[in-house]
Amino acid sequence: MEDFAEFVRTAMPGLLRYGHALTGNPHDGADLVQTVLEKTGARWSSVARRTGDPLAYVRRAMANAHVSRWRRIRRENLVADIPETPAARERYAFEDEPLWDALRALPARQRAVVVLRFYEGLSEAEIAHTLGVTAGTVKSQASKAMTTLRGRLAAFAEGRAM
Repeated sequence: MEDFAEFVRTAMPGLLRYGHALTGNPHDGADLVQTVLEKTGARWSSVARRTGDPLAYVRRAMANAHVSRWRRIRRENLVADIPETPAARERYAFEDEPLWDALRALPARQRAVVVLRFYEGLSEAEIAHTLGVTAGTVKSQASKAMTTLRGRLAAFAEGRAM
C-alpha cells in the first residue's frame, strides 16, 4: 500500500486537472478521482503488476467512469411540484469562460482526447493506450473536437451565443 500512497501523491494534481476537465467542474472532478482511486487502491497490487502504466490505467478508468455516470444521469427526472425557489449553486473560477463552456459541451470522448493532449501533454499513442482506442480514433476525435471548439469560439468572438 505504500507504493499506492506514493502513486496517489505524485499523480493527484494531474488527475484532479483531468477530472475537472472531463466533468466540467472541480467538485465533480474530485469526486470522479476519488471514486476511481478507491476502486484502484483496493486492487493496487494487481493493477501495478498487470499494467505497464498505472497512470494510464487510472486515466482510462476515469474516462470510462465519467461516461458511465453521464449515461446514467442524462435521463430526465420528473417531479410532481416545481420548487418555490431555485437551489443556490456555488460558482467556480472558470464558470463563464468561453473555452470551458465550449469544452464542457463536447462529447465525453472528444473532451477526454483534448484534455489528455493539450492539458496533460500526452502523445496520440499514449492517449490511444489510455482510452483503449486506436491512434486513428484519437486523431479523428481530436479533429472533430478542434473543429467544434473553433466554431464555438468564433461564434463567441462575433458576439453570438454558443
